Amino acid sequence: MTIAPDEQDTMRSNLDLIGRTDVVDYEAIFSVVGVEEANGLHPVDNNCKTLFTWDYTKGARPGLDKLYEKSKKAQWNGQTDLPWETEVDTWKLAEEAYTDDQSGFFNADLSGTVVEKWGKKEWIQFGIENQKWSLSQFMHGEQGALVCTAKIVETAPWIDAKYYAAQQVADEARHVEVFSKYLNDKLDGHYQMNGHLGMLLDDIVNDSNWDMTYLGMQVMVEGLALAAFGFAHQMTKEPLLKQLLRYVMADEARHVAFGILSLQEYYQGLTQAELRERQEFAFEAAVRMNDRLASQEVWERMGVPVKDAVKLLTQATDRKDFQVLLFSKIVPNCKKLGLLDAGDGWLRKKFTDLGAIAFEDWQDTTLDEDALADASPMERGLV
Repeated sequence: MTIAPDEQDTMRSNLDLIGRTDVVDYEAIFSVVGVEEANGLHPVDNNCKTLFTWDYTKGARPGLDKLYEKSKKAQWNGQTDLPWETEVDTWKLAEEAYTDDQSGFFNADLSGTVVEKWGKKEWIQFGIENQKWSLSQFMHGEQGALVCTAKIVETAPWIDAKYYAAQQVADEARHVEVFSKYLNDKLDGHYQMNGHLGMLLDDIVNDSNWDMTYLGMQVMVEGLALAAFGFAHQMTKEPLLKQLLRYVMADEARHVAFGILSLQEYYQGLTQAELRERQEFAFEAAVRMNDRLASQEVWERMGVPVKDAVKLLTQATDRKDFQVLLFSKIVPNCKKLGLLDAGDGWLRKKFTDLGAIAFEDWQDTTLDEDALADASPMERGLV
């Protein structure tokens, strides 16, 4: 295939994009572990221009206006609308999960690893730590969404997008609030942000193209989060967490739909070289989010050497199947945006390699009932 001069720079390899040749290289994945700065602050340069618009015509983009109006009716209060008085017995819940074999590792060969000597007590503690870690990453991701959506208010060129993004900022603040409260009140604190998630959020905030914030956060990060919340909601037996997740999911569907509706129009005017850059960014985001699922911070806290954790992850087929399911929202949304088959279908090939292409014909999030809901989670009776 002949590559035009303006496209040559975008033909980058896996090594260029994700820092390694093999997507599933657990040794490389485990080399990145999250840390929290001693002063509790993490600075990231924001290289995007703030845009004012003098076109105040509300409703010029009907899809965005519709989401904005629906979001006004869908608000809820994280302090008063959830049953925080609910007692949460973390050991009992983790014991039930152990009995149901929810770890995803019982089908793996444990021989020769420190995990081989684990008994019921260690597996239950692993379940508790994994739950705490997962919810911590949800919380950190929601702060990323809070920052990125505030950036969208600044950088989006359309008033309808600024209106909706401002409403979403309130949603994201509420999400950070409720996950933080649950972790502090029910699980005794949080884990640091996973290193791969942190790298991705830094890249999204740092990028100078305003639409990359949409693509990275609204479509990719929020899309995977929506699928992960749904899975966690289905699996948990804890009523407070179940309701919390369902309320957050109701908001997230609107957020992903917002990204798709905004980018569809914009991407129609991009060149093939510009679309390839977006495809590569989507692939990199997908890999970073998949990398974080190795949960290296948990293995480290449980005293499991990297080589042992790598062996378990390599063999845990049930866990791999779960990871692929998390792309069920991302792939159809990328297809809706035209990214899947743009140019030579580069992103289609990458999602095929990740084992996620089977989701391409699933319903995109603009048609999700939560995205189109006219009432709050309480009024709709969501649990």
